[in-house]
Amino acid sequence: MLAKRIIPCLDVKDGRVVKGVQFVGLRDAGDPVELAKFYDEEGADELVFLDISASHEGRKTMVEVVEQVASQLAIPFTVGGGINSLEDMKRILRAGADKVSVNTAALLNPDLINEGATFFGSQCIVCAIDARFDQELQSWRVYTHGGRNATEWEVVAWATEAVKRGAGEILLTSMDKDGEKSGFNVELTKTVSSAVTVPVIASGGAGNAEHFAQVFDEGLADAALAASIFHYKETSVKEVKSYLKEKGVSIR
Repeated sequence: MLAKRIIPCLDVKDGRVVKGVQFVGLRDAGDPVELAKFYDEEGADELVFLDISASHEGRKTMVEVVEQVASQLAIPFTVGGGINSLEDMKRILRAGADKVSVNTAALLNPDLINEGATFFGSQCIVCAIDARFDQELQSWRVYTHGGRNATEWEVVAWATEAVKRGAGEILLTSMDKDGEKSGFNVELTKTVSSAVTVPVIASGGAGNAEHFAQVFDEGLADAALAASIFHYKETSVKEVKSYLKEKGVSIR
């Protein structure tokens, strides 16, 4: 069995790391370069950097900040937000990222996934999916523009389509759980993990080490991502890994 990964996430807006609840009420969480260095030294397996307002504001990812963060890292580094073309991908990978994450742009132009996978290889292309449960339709729907706009896509259908087009990984965020600290959306994660053949990163809802164990065991996640509990020192990557080791979970 592949070792599970613990991944801190830097949601960046205006050059600062921020965190909210269900994508709103953002508050400052620190400097991205300092936090990147800290997580690298603390034993994080990877780092995700999301320029959370780039798509909504119709601009490119902050390349200078990406370069500064990359200079502090020895671990794999994924960057997303405002990546709309093959040229954008090249620019971000040249700036020091190991993988690019596409979300809104891929939903508006699914061929972007094919192009990226063909040019760089599937291992470089992460499809990020922001999902929210629709009570009326009784299914999870995919959202764009930082969780602002609902699409016609049902989550499993889009995840399957993205993998078919060449995405090498799915970063799955439960908007209902985001920032709530009540645990990952195990049902959503398991549903998507069971439907695709690539690794799924669970995101949204981490509150303690136990939640990580649960989403790995019951949710079948390959990796789990968290932000606020790490940024505000409610727990640490070290503590989570120590707990998982005790529980017999295979970690790096």
